[in-house]
Amino acid sequence: MTFSSSSAAGPALPTATYRIQLQPSFPFAAAERAVPRLAALGVSHLHLSPVLEAVPGSTHGYDVTDPGRVRGELGGEEGLRALAATARGHGLGLVLDLVPNHMAASPRHNRALREVLRDGPESPYARWFDIDWAAGEGRMLLPVLPGRLSEVRDRLRVADGVLVLDGQEFPLRAGTEELPLDELLDAQWYRLAWWRLARTELNYRRFFTISDLIGVRGEDPEVFAATHAKVLELVADGVVDGLRIDHPDGLADPEGYLERLAEATGGRCWTVVEKILTGTEPLPASWPVAGTTGYDALHYVDGLFTDPVGADELADVYREFAGRSGDRGGYWAATARRAAYKVVTHELAAETAALTRLAGRICAADPALRDHAPWALHTAIRELLVRVPVYRPYRTGGEHVLTPEAARGAKAAFAVPEEATAVDVVRDLALGKHGDGPEHRAFRARFAQTSSALRAKSVEDTAFYRYTPLLSANEVGGDPGRPAVTPDEFHAFCTRLARDWPATGTVLTTHDTKRSADVRAGIAVLSQCPQRWAELLEEVAGVPAPDPHLAWTAWQTAFGFGAPDPARLGPAVLKSVREAGLHTSWTEPDAAYERAVSEFVAAGPGRIPLRTASEAAFALEPHIRAHVLGATLVQLTMPGVPELYQNTEREYRALVDPDNRAPYAPGPDDDKTALVRAALGLRRAHPEYFGPTGHYTALPANGPTAPHCLAFSRADRVLTAVTRLPLRLAEAGGWQDTALALPEGRWLDVLDGVREFSGGPQTPVKLAELFEARPVALLVRT
Repeated sequence: MTFSSSSAAGPALPTATYRIQLQPSFPFAAAERAVPRLAALGVSHLHLSPVLEAVPGSTHGYDVTDPGRVRGELGGEEGLRALAATARGHGLGLVLDLVPNHMAASPRHNRALREVLRDGPESPYARWFDIDWAAGEGRMLLPVLPGRLSEVRDRLRVADGVLVLDGQEFPLRAGTEELPLDELLDAQWYRLAWWRLARTELNYRRFFTISDLIGVRGEDPEVFAATHAKVLELVADGVVDGLRIDHPDGLADPEGYLERLAEATGGRCWTVVEKILTGTEPLPASWPVAGTTGYDALHYVDGLFTDPVGADELADVYREFAGRSGDRGGYWAATARRAAYKVVTHELAAETAALTRLAGRICAADPALRDHAPWALHTAIRELLVRVPVYRPYRTGGEHVLTPEAARGAKAAFAVPEEATAVDVVRDLALGKHGDGPEHRAFRARFAQTSSALRAKSVEDTAFYRYTPLLSANEVGGDPGRPAVTPDEFHAFCTRLARDWPATGTVLTTHDTKRSADVRAGIAVLSQCPQRWAELLEEVAGVPAPDPHLAWTAWQTAFGFGAPDPARLGPAVLKSVREAGLHTSWTEPDAAYERAVSEFVAAGPGRIPLRTASEAAFALEPHIRAHVLGATLVQLTMPGVPELYQNTEREYRALVDPDNRAPYAPGPDDDKTALVRAALGLRRAHPEYFGPTGHYTALPANGPTAPHCLAFSRADRVLTAVTRLPLRLAEAGGWQDTALALPEGRWLDVLDGVREFSGGPQTPVKLAELFEARPVALLVRT
């Protein structure tokens, strides 16, 4: 899709967006009051978290209950339109976060689901949801009971025509409310069950492993129309200018959905997708979107400021300190594979069972595919899923994801070669090679959907918490096994963006990052001084920890956070051990271990100011600041549309959610704010320098410490130069005679508005002079 700054040629291209987390305590009216301040910052659009009706009290809005209404707790549609009008009056547009994949599985609040539970598969809303009625013998499992049915039966009662339990409400099938309780329960279109049964018995598609969120069939044209009518109305009315599509990998056919969305909006929306790319995986060129939400950019920017040699040394120190075995946190690839097996066999047992049933029906109906035992099909599904190297395969290109090599590896799980042919059957079904009937399409879609859930849960939510040498690398879209990115790799990435996706999103911090960019900067500096980190750990060794891996993770988290704050560090560290699932977990908690974790954080990382506890640690502060400013300037001027997460225009230290989802709050400006204002002001004044026509050119420095400078120009009119790995630079003796030849012309320092430099190969600028006042430079040709 082609984007420009002219609405006549398509949707207006944002110059920069600002993400605001709406919630009952920060509704549309509060956002409206913030508009003048945010407009003065230099952004062009406000990016709002989900605005459609959600579970009452929700602080995030992803648990949508009614896609046809704007959320009342935020001020309703009137409040949203008022916010849009005020924003427009200050030159700002709105981007909405749209959630097409799932809704809240709350019978009390989700009217569509409530009618399905009351009327069964004949309900007009039944087609909205991915429910396998046959697997539940005609009933939908509702795993909502706090204990087994026999343990809570006496608390169930009928009141006002509904079944009630501890504040939960369930609709009753017509004519059943007068039945004795046991008969009443058996007569419903749903089966109430202990919440623990969801893992193995669930018969509806959910979001990842969250049974409170039920999958929506957005691939159905009628469902799409019904669930998108309100958003499309807001687009048509000019209230909304852009859309962020949440979790497209959960959809049956992401490309088909995006094509339908583009047609429905008439091309009036700047649209980006929350697609997590792995390694060099490209975004499908056929998708009618501007690009991703920017996690790929986050990985490349962070990697620039990570020392590859020091990261390897730090990993060795970590392995010796933590004492973890290879696949339980010792080595990345082995840890990720073990985590995948754990998730696919445990958390996603219901999903793999559904795939096995589907594959079995297909094989039974086709004489050429018969005589594959259910256990063999199940094994083949499991072994292929754990070998998918990216989040999921798509409509095209699946052969490059489910490769012959992956099939060979999957077959190694079989003792009998003839039984291993089940792998070929499953692979061909997942690639659509055995037909295009309804069940064939369903298998292909469900395999891909399960693959994305497996990748997210096993990598992001398990392995990232088990393998922790350098926590700054354990971010969505990151590669903890290879955290560093070379300047050449970064330039190649930016060249591809400028050519293929010039209007893609870029981010450094989001509502989903496990640590804000400023916290990650404080951790990444340790890759430049692994031995200094080892010495810091020795200094605090007197505080006993439940295990050495926890000590490493907690102290590194505290170092990045920068200040001892047990109220914020404690929940983040506790979440990390639950997600890791080695000593405790969300569903099988070890109370004694968790108590020891909390006591350790309170006595150590939450009490001792590690970043200022010694001269060696305090000396790292300017190097951390150089990273913060460098990453900020790079993101704001590289190809793509930069997004600022709320409050990140100044120093912002936040940990994993819910810590990073507190409401927006204005605060004092700092040197980062000045940098943000300068870069955004330039983008707003000259969008042509940064948009589709603003080509990207890498600028190499020359001299003994040239690798410590990253520089590039946009449209030959704007120049960015930043310092990378400044501690290593200082150890090498500083910039010395290293210089940067600017393109021809006169160049003004935007950050001080005074200094000027001459371009041309004959007059290279000494980097010691360029970076004399600050570790970054933003120049514009006059």
